[in-house]
Amino acid sequence: MKRTTEKNLMVFSGRAHPELAHQVAEQLGTGLVPTQAYEFANSEVYIRYEESVRGCDAFVLQSHTAPINEWIMEHLIMVDALKRASAKRITVVMPFYGYARQDKKHRGREPISARLMADLFKTAGADRLICVDLHTAQIQGFFDGPVDHLMALPILSDYVKEKYGDQRLAVVSPDAGRIKVAEQWAARLGGVPLAFIHKTRNVDRPNETAANRVVGEVTGRLCVLVDDMIDTGGTIVHATDALMRDGAAGVVVAATHAILSDPAVDRLKNCPATEIVVTDTLPLAPEHEFDKLTCLSIAPLISRAIKEVFEDGSVTSMFDGRA
Repeated sequence: MKRTTEKNLMVFSGRAHPELAHQVAEQLGTGLVPTQAYEFANSEVYIRYEESVRGCDAFVLQSHTAPINEWIMEHLIMVDALKRASAKRITVVMPFYGYARQDKKHRGREPISARLMADLFKTAGADRLICVDLHTAQIQGFFDGPVDHLMALPILSDYVKEKYGDQRLAVVSPDAGRIKVAEQWAARLGGVPLAFIHKTRNVDRPNETAANRVVGEVTGRLCVLVDDMIDTGGTIVHATDALMRDGAAGVVVAATHAILSDPAVDRLKNCPATEIVVTDTLPLAPEHEFDKLTCLSIAPLISRAIKEVFEDGSVTSMFDGRA
């Protein structure tokens, strides 16, 4: 008996960020697989796919946004349903990796929740992960399988270069830990100067930082302050204030993940930054939109990565060999 095997790409979406999933599927030239998804009276999640997935190459997309635990659970159940329905390969696409900031123990008796997340998806049946701008690169090693770590840097930096490239720029990291990313930014913007904020964080008070001083020369320059995420906005606002005190001509903020937990919007509206540039890895609620906020689409990046994975191509080639 002979059987001709033909790969079949299928894209699935949870309910956290359907707009992004539709954009990704459209750019891949396909549609989203029809899916039943609802909660029982006690809030348990039910998932059922309305067409056969047997033997398919499945890409299941869900952004881990608030209420984050609900959407992560739905994501896990979607993967389990695919595994039990005999999907050939399951790739979990998480533009924002939930619990990524809990990637190590700061003190005794703490969890490493980012590792637990990886274990959960592996147990559910995931063969591969696709993520965008992980909080730390070490998270790639938590998952027992391939992890494609995409970078929003080309999308964000091209926008900044086109709009502000004629000005005297400096790239600024909000802390010493993200210097490597800031170096890549500086190179893409033409070898502009690099600086960072020396900051302290109290482990007993989450979402709070203190920007101490600017390390590097920023006087008279438009500073591009780069980070992976904006949650409550405290780090960004403190860093912006520090840069303006040190004589910066202005500040443009560029971050991949716009979490924007309260009171982020009020803080960003009233801070000295002239523009805050983010991507749509997370859904942006209407009440979170404001004049200084620019949101760029991450769909082209994700759709190209899916295409490379499906066709057994090279995701690394998308980032000049850096990913």
